[in-house]
Amino acid sequence: MIKRIQTYSLKNHNTFGINVLADEFIEYSTTEELISLLKEEKLRATKLLSIGSGSNMLFISDFNGIVLHSKISDILLELETDKEVVVSAGAGIIWDDFVIWCINQGFGGIENLSNIPGTVGAAVIQNIGAYGVELKDIFHKVEGIFIDNCEKFCFYQTDCDFNYRYSIFKGQLKDKAIITKLFLKLNKKPKFNIEYAALKSQLEKEKDELSLKKIREVIISIRKSKLPDPEIVGNAGSFFKNPIISLQDFIKIEKNYPKIPFFETSQKNFRKIPAAWLIEKAGWKGKQLGNAGVHSQQAVVLVNLQNANGKEILKLACEIEKDIEQKFGILLEREVNVI
Repeated sequence: MIKRIQTYSLKNHNTFGINVLADEFIEYSTTEELISLLKEEKLRATKLLSIGSGSNMLFISDFNGIVLHSKISDILLELETDKEVVVSAGAGIIWDDFVIWCINQGFGGIENLSNIPGTVGAAVIQNIGAYGVELKDIFHKVEGIFIDNCEKFCFYQTDCDFNYRYSIFKGQLKDKAIITKLFLKLNKKPKFNIEYAALKSQLEKEKDELSLKKIREVIISIRKSKLPDPEIVGNAGSFFKNPIISLQDFIKIEKNYPKIPFFETSQKNFRKIPAAWLIEKAGWKGKQLGNAGVHSQQAVVLVNLQNANGKEILKLACEIEKDIEQKFGILLEREVNVI
């Protein structure tokens, strides 16, 4: 069923809790409803914004256009063999609800992505990742609609241009396509991925038998110890990506900071540096600028402290970016979309 509301507050649709207005807010529950909406002359002549739960957005002003919000919420077992399953999920489902469903069925591969905010559709766009797993690792295909011609598409992994916190939907197809359904390939006989240092360490301490539910439990515990709850303190999780720099540039920085942490990348002559380490070393951890601040426990997270508006949070982000470039010669890239 299509639901339409004029002059609608988006405060409850972005995890920063920014109170901005959209000219119109439209919810749809099926692919067919979405297609019918996109064929309307009014929508074709108006600026559109497709959102999930707004966990990766920073609004700096009212949105003068129409916001489309998916409520497509079916979860289906599409294919099953002795070893694997293919499961589909509607783009409007809360991502962690989908993770819980899969774990309860005994389907493995998705457990390391527990407790990540957002919807299923947004997970594809962002190629979400955590604790040694990225969405692309369990991805089968994605379905959606092209906005211009209202035609359906079906993309497999090689079509999606997946990279670190990136997909074709953040690049070539940004604002040109709307995801409707995700298909994942999961294991009926799980192979646990516990090599990520913090996860491995905590599991060794607890010494419990490994299971999908145990790994989920530990990951949620780790995440809650580091990241603020957006229901209590407005935030969008990691505001910045971990920058990837050349080995040559890394060696230059290492001379001044011998203990600089890094991750290996698929490219031999490059290193990935934790953005949180850079921000903390530059003295921003726990710092406040107006009504916006840097989280005291996790420096890569910017928070809405006292009813900040989007411009205040963006100003803080820009100051951090400028400082990191001056101190380290590194350009931080935002994970969060500024609207």
